[in-house]
Amino acid sequence: MVDILHRVGVAGSTTEKVYEAITTLEGLSGWWTEKTTGDTGVGGVIQFRFVPGGFDMKVVALDPGRSVRWEVVEGPDEWVGTHIQWDLYQDGDYAIVLFTHEGWREPVEFMNHCSTKWAVYLMSLKQLVETGAGTPDPRDVQISNWH
Repeated sequence: MVDILHRVGVAGSTTEKVYEAITTLEGLSGWWTEKTTGDTGVGGVIQFRFVPGGFDMKVVALDPGRSVRWEVVEGPDEWVGTHIQWDLYQDGDYAIVLFTHEGWREPVEFMNHCSTKWAVYLMSLKQLVETGAGTPDPRDVQISNWH
Protein backbone atom coordinates (compact mmCIF):
# COMPACT_ATOMS: atom_id res chain seq x y z
CA MET A 1 0.00 0.00 0.00
CA VAL A 2 1.11 3.57 -0.67
CA ASP A 3 0.28 6.94 0.85
CA ILE A 4 0.02 10.60 -0.11
CA LEU A 5 1.91 12.80 2.38
CA HIS A 6 2.01 16.61 2.74
CA ARG A 7 3.22 19.09 5.36
CA VAL A 8 1.93 22.67 5.53
CA GLY A 9 2.66 25.47 7.98
CA VAL A 10 -0.17 27.92 8.66
CA ALA A 11 1.39 31.25 9.66
CA GLY A 12 0.11 33.26 12.61
CA SER A 13 -2.35 30.57 13.58
CA THR A 14 -3.10 27.94 16.16
CA THR A 15 -3.87 24.27 15.85
CA GLU A 16 -7.34 25.03 17.23
CA LYS A 17 -8.13 27.32 14.26
CA VAL A 18 -6.93 24.71 11.77
CA TYR A 19 -8.87 22.00 13.62
CA GLU A 20 -12.04 24.09 13.30
CA ALA A 21 -11.45 24.45 9.55
CA ILE A 22 -11.26 20.66 9.12
CA THR A 23 -14.03 19.65 11.54
CA THR A 24 -16.93 22.01 10.78
CA LEU A 25 -19.15 22.21 7.70
CA GLU A 26 -18.47 25.94 7.46
CA GLY A 27 -14.72 25.39 7.62
CA LEU A 28 -14.66 22.50 5.16
CA SER A 29 -16.84 24.36 2.64
CA GLY A 30 -14.51 27.35 2.97
CA TRP A 31 -11.44 25.56 1.62
CA TRP A 32 -12.32 22.16 0.06
CA THR A 33 -15.71 22.25 -1.66
CA GLU A 34 -18.63 24.60 -1.28
CA LYS A 35 -20.95 21.57 -1.49
CA THR A 36 -20.22 20.02 1.91
CA THR A 37 -22.97 18.47 4.04
CA GLY A 38 -23.35 15.83 6.72
CA ASP A 39 -22.42 15.03 10.29
CA THR A 40 -18.91 16.03 11.40
CA GLY A 41 -19.03 14.15 14.73
CA VAL A 42 -17.35 10.80 15.41
CA GLY A 43 -19.32 8.12 13.55
CA GLY A 44 -20.93 10.72 11.27
CA VAL A 45 -20.54 10.84 7.50
CA ILE A 46 -19.57 14.00 5.63
CA GLN A 47 -20.54 14.34 1.96
CA PHE A 48 -18.18 16.30 -0.28
CA ARG A 49 -19.45 17.07 -3.82
CA PHE A 50 -17.27 18.42 -6.63
CA VAL A 51 -17.60 19.15 -10.32
CA PRO A 52 -17.52 15.75 -11.57
CA GLY A 53 -18.35 13.69 -8.47
CA GLY A 54 -17.68 13.36 -4.81
CA PHE A 55 -16.67 11.47 -1.71
CA ASP A 56 -18.33 10.41 1.53
CA MET A 57 -16.06 10.33 4.57
CA LYS A 58 -16.89 8.62 7.85
CA VAL A 59 -15.43 10.46 10.83
CA VAL A 60 -13.39 7.79 12.64
CA ALA A 61 -11.63 9.85 15.33
CA LEU A 62 -11.37 13.42 16.62
CA ASP A 63 -8.77 14.69 19.08
CA PRO A 64 -9.52 18.44 19.45
CA GLY A 65 -6.64 20.61 18.31
CA ARG A 66 -4.46 17.58 17.59
CA SER A 67 -5.85 15.15 15.00
CA VAL A 68 -8.71 14.07 12.77
CA ARG A 69 -9.20 10.74 10.99
CA TRP A 70 -11.71 9.90 8.25
CA GLU A 71 -12.44 6.71 6.30
CA VAL A 72 -13.57 7.00 2.69
CA VAL A 73 -16.85 5.06 2.45
CA GLU A 74 -18.11 6.26 -0.97
CA GLY A 75 -16.28 7.62 -4.00
CA PRO A 76 -13.91 6.40 -6.70
CA ASP A 77 -12.84 2.77 -6.32
CA GLU A 78 -9.25 3.86 -5.63
CA TRP A 79 -10.42 5.93 -2.64
CA VAL A 80 -12.92 3.60 -0.95
CA GLY A 81 -11.35 2.05 2.14
CA THR A 82 -8.50 4.56 2.30
CA HIS A 83 -8.07 6.90 5.28
CA ILE A 84 -7.43 10.62 5.59
CA GLN A 85 -5.36 11.59 8.64
CA TRP A 86 -4.73 15.13 9.86
CA ASP A 87 -2.11 15.56 12.59
CA LEU A 88 -1.61 19.05 13.99
CA TYR A 89 1.04 20.61 16.21
CA GLN A 90 2.20 24.09 17.12
CA ASP A 91 5.67 25.29 16.10
CA GLY A 92 6.08 28.89 17.26
CA ASP A 93 3.78 31.12 15.21
CA TYR A 94 2.91 28.26 12.86
CA ALA A 95 0.24 25.61 13.12
CA ILE A 96 1.73 22.61 11.35
CA VAL A 97 -0.52 20.26 9.37
CA LEU A 98 0.80 16.77 8.65
CA PHE A 99 -1.60 15.32 6.09
CA THR A 100 -1.80 11.67 5.06
CA HIS A 101 -4.12 9.99 2.56
CA GLU A 102 -3.19 6.41 3.37
CA GLY A 103 -3.93 2.96 2.12
CA TRP A 104 -3.88 3.28 -1.66
CA ARG A 105 -3.66 -0.23 -3.13
CA GLU A 106 -1.20 0.85 -5.84
CA PRO A 107 0.39 4.06 -7.16
CA VAL A 108 -1.84 4.56 -10.22
CA GLU A 109 -1.83 7.76 -12.28
CA PHE A 110 -5.03 8.92 -10.53
CA MET A 111 -3.05 8.93 -7.27
CA ASN A 112 -0.56 11.40 -8.80
CA HIS A 113 -3.48 13.64 -9.75
CA CYS A 114 -5.01 13.36 -6.28
CA SER A 115 -1.70 14.17 -4.59
CA THR A 116 -1.46 17.40 -6.59
CA LYS A 117 -5.10 18.27 -5.88
CA TRP A 118 -4.59 17.64 -2.17
CA ALA A 119 -1.68 20.13 -2.32
CA VAL A 120 -3.97 22.67 -4.04
CA TYR A 121 -6.64 22.21 -1.38
CA LEU A 122 -4.12 22.33 1.47
CA MET A 123 -2.99 25.72 0.14
CA SER A 124 -6.67 26.73 0.14
CA LEU A 125 -6.92 25.59 3.79
CA LYS A 126 -3.82 27.67 4.58
CA GLN A 127 -5.38 30.70 2.83
CA LEU A 128 -8.67 30.28 4.67
CA VAL A 129 -7.09 30.15 8.11
CA GLU A 130 -4.53 32.91 7.41
CA THR A 131 -6.77 35.35 5.51
CA GLY A 132 -10.37 34.28 6.06
CA ALA A 133 -10.92 33.26 2.42
CA GLY A 134 -9.98 29.97 0.75
CA THR A 135 -10.50 28.79 -2.82
CA PRO A 136 -12.76 25.73 -2.56
CA ASP A 137 -14.29 23.88 -5.49
CA PRO A 138 -15.50 25.22 -7.90
CA ARG A 139 -13.05 28.15 -7.51
CA ASP A 140 -9.94 25.99 -7.04
CA VAL A 141 -6.98 25.67 -9.41
CA GLN A 142 -7.81 23.23 -12.20
CA ILE A 143 -4.89 20.95 -13.02
CA SER A 144 -6.35 18.51 -15.57
CA ASN A 145 -9.53 17.18 -17.14
CA TRP A 146 -10.08 15.13 -13.94
CA HIS A 147 -10.59 18.46 -12.07
